[in-house]
Amino acid sequence: MSQQMINLLVVSDESLQRLASRTLIADDSDVTVIGEAVDERQAVALTSALRPDVILLDSRLCKGNNLHIIATLADPARSRFKPGSPQLGNAPHRVLVMNLTGLDAYALAALRAGARGLVLASDPALDLLAAIKTVALGGAVLPPQHTRILMETVRQHHTRPEVPPAGGSSQLTAREQQVLAAIASGWSNADIAVLLSVSLSTVKTHVTRIFRKVGIRKRVEAVALAYESGILTPSR
Repeated sequence: MSQQMINLLVVSDESLQRLASRTLIADDSDVTVIGEAVDERQAVALTSALRPDVILLDSRLCKGNNLHIIATLADPARSRFKPGSPQLGNAPHRVLVMNLTGLDAYALAALRAGARGLVLASDPALDLLAAIKTVALGGAVLPPQHTRILMETVRQHHTRPEVPPAGGSSQLTAREQQVLAAIASGWSNADIAVLLSVSLSTVKTHVTRIFRKVGIRKRVEAVALAYESGILTPSR
């Protein structure tokens, strides 16, 4: 481990979570918290001003339509979600996401958006510190259960044949299967765009085609279809 101090920015809208993170890190001589942010605006401003080595990001800020926070911080040069005020520059920032609670699809989406690591809030302090140091050195960190899930997801996307839709003779393409899986996992169109690195209009086109092919009208119907066809399987 390098003797250089690791500067950490903590991003969470929960004051208790920020305090807990600071407390867990307080006794380690290699890591220091140089700032705290409560939302994306503050995270962008403090990242620009302080240039932290690692950004510890509460996943609760990344749900719904806010997955782009990771993309904005992790790779400003490529992000489609440019903030309007403080400039982050083009250099990527190392983002470590915390507070995952079995969100399988989210784990994959966070990595696709640019996160360098994923940790659980329930992890011991030593595990959190080890994750911070690993990410600071350019490495990647995943909880064991997410490693298994992501490996299985990659395997399925590369080996699963096209599935005949329930409502017609047409078959979904591999990309349409990915979109269907994301819809069934609860992702919005905006998040699916980040997940698959495509435009929002492209996602809307895929959704329209999927619904027309399989003969459904509501996203909730896509959930049943995804499980019935085997595109998604229940978590074990």
